[in-house]
Amino acid sequence: MSRERIARRLLKSSAERSYDPEVDIDWCARANEDKLYFPTHRLPLYGTPLWESLSPEQRIELARQETITLLSVIIHAELSLMRSLLRAVQEGAPGADSGLYALTEVADECRHSTMFAKAITWLGGSVVPQSRLVTKLVNVVSAVIPQGPFFWASALFFEEPVDRLQREAMGDERIEPLLRMVYRIHVLEESRHVTYAREAARRTMEETGPLSRRLNRLGVALLAWSLGRTLLRPATYRRAGLGSRAAYRAALTNPRYHETLRWMSERLVAFCGDAGFLRGRLTLALWRRSHLL
Repeated sequence: MSRERIARRLLKSSAERSYDPEVDIDWCARANEDKLYFPTHRLPLYGTPLWESLSPEQRIELARQETITLLSVIIHAELSLMRSLLRAVQEGAPGADSGLYALTEVADECRHSTMFAKAITWLGGSVVPQSRLVTKLVNVVSAVIPQGPFFWASALFFEEPVDRLQREAMGDERIEPLLRMVYRIHVLEESRHVTYAREAARRTMEETGPLSRRLNRLGVALLAWSLGRTLLRPATYRRAGLGSRAAYRAALTNPRYHETLRWMSERLVAFCGDAGFLRGRLTLALWRRSHLL
């Protein structure tokens, strides 16, 4: 199916199936003390000696802070994606169906970022900041890197793993109902974004030359290597009242966390293999160190 036909189909789906978080979520609802903030077995520290040493109250607070961190990471990722999508529209054809869908996706991401920020406030927290260095680096990269395989694959790296985690959480009746609704909205609307990014990643990978393919494979492999680190923040553990450095190291080296990363990324890894991103010795070495294979 051509790019424009996919864009037309996604535009129709967006018109028929979209949410307004301001209306569809009851932000006045109170938290239920009997419900969870996060699937316990997916917490990065779960199963470590540090986890075993925590009291029930500390585990609840840790889950709250991990939820706040996850939502914060998604906000930062969506802000970067919106910047790049607007650049793609500006450099392309704003009136084409693909341009119109990119603008529709920007509108979706604006609502999602607002929704996640409100959810963080509802949780009684504040957005975990991204380091200034990373923010400046992302701004530079998004301004100069062509809208090719690396760009579209990077969108998938922040959409597909989170999508699987949220799909599990939204179907778990032990999770706070408000959070389940937040995840349901995000999953429904992100499924269109994933379809759009997958088509673009595959198409641009096929169109590029041999040297560019190698560079894009290397860039995507670095994304894979960094994914597990991106989802963790020392500030999470400091806010939870734990030793931030020790807790961060324990999470980063936790075999259960690595297992969760592989589970979250199964569909993404399969797509990357099929689209030609999993080739080359250096590329595969980075992928192996990512714990995603």
